[in-house]
Amino acid sequence: MSFKVIFKITGILLLIEIIFILISLFVSLIYGEADWIFFIQSIAIIFLFAFILLIFTYKNKNKVGKKEGYIIVSSVWVVFSIFGALPFYLSGAIPSYTDAFFETMSGFTTTGASILNDIESLSHGLLFWRSLTQWLGGMGIIVLSLAILPLLGIGGIQLFIAEVPGPTPDKLHPKVAETAKRLWGIYVIFTITQTFLLWIGGMSFFDSINHSFTTMATGGYSTKQASIAYWDSAYIQYVITFFMFLAGTNFTISYLAFHKKWQKIWVNEEFRYYTLFTLGFTLIITFVLFQNTSVHCFEKAFRDSLFQVVSIMTTTGYATADYLTWPVLAWTLIFIIMFFGGSAGSTGGGVKIIRILIALKNSFKEFKRLVHPQAVIPVRVNGKALNPDVLRNILAFIVVYIMTFALGTIVMTFFGLDFDSAMGSSITTLGNIGPGIGSVGPAANFYHIPTLGKWFLSFLMLIGRLELFTVLIIFSPLFWKK
Repeated sequence: MSFKVIFKITGILLLIEIIFILISLFVSLIYGEADWIFFIQSIAIIFLFAFILLIFTYKNKNKVGKKEGYIIVSSVWVVFSIFGALPFYLSGAIPSYTDAFFETMSGFTTTGASILNDIESLSHGLLFWRSLTQWLGGMGIIVLSLAILPLLGIGGIQLFIAEVPGPTPDKLHPKVAETAKRLWGIYVIFTITQTFLLWIGGMSFFDSINHSFTTMATGGYSTKQASIAYWDSAYIQYVITFFMFLAGTNFTISYLAFHKKWQKIWVNEEFRYYTLFTLGFTLIITFVLFQNTSVHCFEKAFRDSLFQVVSIMTTTGYATADYLTWPVLAWTLIFIIMFFGGSAGSTGGGVKIIRILIALKNSFKEFKRLVHPQAVIPVRVNGKALNPDVLRNILAFIVVYIMTFALGTIVMTFFGLDFDSAMGSSITTLGNIGPGIGSVGPAANFYHIPTLGKWFLSFLMLIGRLELFTVLIIFSPLFWKK
């Protein structure tokens, strides 16, 4: 294993982080805020560290193998969070470094779990940096680097394999760098479009661009403590719902839509089930709210249901209502949705719709196999038989995911949380969702979690964002054998 190439690429990626901190610095200067000096200090510290890494590795031949790819992808999120926390910590906006790291890791992993009790007290520069961490993490720091590293003579296919979420990452173009550029092109177009639509709907331009960043990243950070409930606007809520749904869709689908290949979109089984699951849960919860709460306007019940279902399904985590105050059936369904996640190849977290679809298909096929034990009955997706290796990988992922959730719940009860809160904090960080149930519901936050608990939940965010195996394989003795 070449540690020099790992250090070199980490150094290059840190220079990219500096560029985006500079943008936040300019935002601070535009609003005439005094915390620009803390951005300067953060940039100086990061640059010094990156310079040391690059000065000792500049002669490296830049060959990235599979093992190097896994380590780079796993470590860069940690490194980015370690240094990305500096503006919050140095400015005193988040006095505890643990809290600053938790907030930043939650940003880069697009989890949206926050420790802040007064978000509006943050400066414009810090709010912008907080949203920007999610926007960068949404499409993936590594995918961004794939569009840049080839210019420096560094190949990126191993990074792409390790980073892109989902069991079957679709390449839109044979060259991985071109794929990264096209993905980011779609991402930027959606972000700009949503910013404009929110702006004309009554949001300030600053709030519009911040919420566009965190919507497209399915991150859920808001510039307001009350989240999207701050704006009592059906228009704003429907716009955000639409773009959350887009962000939770495989970006290959968006690419096909841009090229008007409509016939290929609805035949995609994952997209169909993603849409049907969303509508199904929405209609059930709408009926429950309309029949059992004080919400006597069907449109309001439908809008609240749709917004929360899409927000949780896509793991965005915005809130327009405290679903824990809803009837038990309604918030129980919300909790179940936390295990779903968005589509493969989206910015969403969770198990992913495609894995759930394949697991369900395999379960139903098992009945046929029991009746016809000699028959070969493959599981098909989009008309194609799945490779048994892919099926085994998906079933293994689901088992490990549930085991990790259970272990996370046990660990959080050890830190003093009640059972509901332990389950809520475990699934919401592992699934990169944001709000959970219990004391970490949409009307609360993670400030009260003990220090060790925050570091543990930060680890769950990391392995959830990188789909478990990418990180956990590093802890395997087999990984380190020659």
